[in-house]
Amino acid sequence: MVPGRKARHQTESRPQGEPLEDLEKSLGHRFSRRDLLERALVHRSWAYEKGTAGRHSESLEFLGDAVLSLSVSRMLLERFGEQEVGDLAHARAFLVSETNLARKARALKIGAHLRLGRGEERGGGREKDSLLADAFEAVLAAIYLDGGFDPAHDLIARQFSAQIARLATGQRTAQDHKTDLQEALQAVGLPVPVYRVSAESGPDHRKEFSVELRISDRTVARGSGTSKKGAEQEAARKAFRRIDRLIARFTAPALEGEEAEGKGARRAEPEPRAPRPPGARRS
Repeated sequence: MVPGRKARHQTESRPQGEPLEDLEKSLGHRFSRRDLLERALVHRSWAYEKGTAGRHSESLEFLGDAVLSLSVSRMLLERFGEQEVGDLAHARAFLVSETNLARKARALKIGAHLRLGRGEERGGGREKDSLLADAFEAVLAAIYLDGGFDPAHDLIARQFSAQIARLATGQRTAQDHKTDLQEALQAVGLPVPVYRVSAESGPDHRKEFSVELRISDRTVARGSGTSKKGAEQEAARKAFRRIDRLIARFTAPALEGEEAEGKGARRAEPEPRAPRPPGARRS
């Protein structure tokens, strides 16, 4: 064992009793029952290692999922009325998707407070979308049990109002893949992607554009379409489906030199396509 490795792991796993005031401040809720927040942050891998198999966050995740669904449904109805129920359901699915919830958890720095078993810690569990999304739901449940629906809804409103507003104007639909990619890269300190038209073909009324997507002057994906924006979206879509591999590639020098569309790259789970603004006409 490398000297200091064990101490570093213990620090990252947040020792028992470390203050959680910083997380409470981010959440906008001070707990009367701190044990609820503590439990929401315990992954089952940590609980099994400590011999407390029944004291982890999974039951809270179950409740938090229901609280989140109710709250988001209420916000969508308040914004869009009762029109286009199918579109509302699609919008809700997008908002509560794993990738979107993981993004919220990162913004709140929930991952830094998770208690993980050694295997999950070594496997990068603090940055896994699935773990972060589950933790976000568990924390919502802890707030609900501690203070009722209103403080839980207040947190959800702060986290989702801007996205729902973009759905209302159609901005999120138009910028789906490019926005997803840019936010994911910026979240780990990587530069924003650059799009360059590499070729144009066809007559003026039926142009076909080819676009290269570059990160740090390296081409990582290509896309084509009948407009420049469409080609950029296609390139961003391809890059985002491999986001985990791309992040590893640009943060680990040993991976340098791989093909931009390299075979064997582990593909990240794609985020659900952003829906039409509720009430928009179907094409």
